Amino acid sequence: MHKIGVIGDKDSVLGFKAIGLYVYPVTTAEQAESTLKKLAKDDFAVILITEQMAMQIPDTIDRYKTTPFPAVIPIPNNSGSTGFGIKNVKANVEKAIGSDIIFNDK
Repeated sequence: MHKIGVIGDKDSVLGFKAIGLYVYPVTTAEQAESTLKKLAKDDFAVILITEQMAMQIPDTIDRYKTTPFPAVIPIPNNSGSTGFGIKNVKANVEKAIGSDIIFNDK
């Protein structure tokens, strides 16, 4: 059975525990990176990571972009979005399609 994990600051991830997800509060980029690598090895299909943490470990996240599992998805933290997640979606759409069909370069 595949699992879903959430990595980020404590205030942002604890709510996910209520819906049955595995939560991993971290405070540093090093903790986020080691947790991400551990979850990737431990049969997690989806790993949600706050944008703030994802922005600190882009090279590590990039390693998983070409693999089917885990899907590493940046999410806003409890303070709101930085735009990092949307920027990655836009870049992936442009890469796959050849043009920006979703955001129209806005």
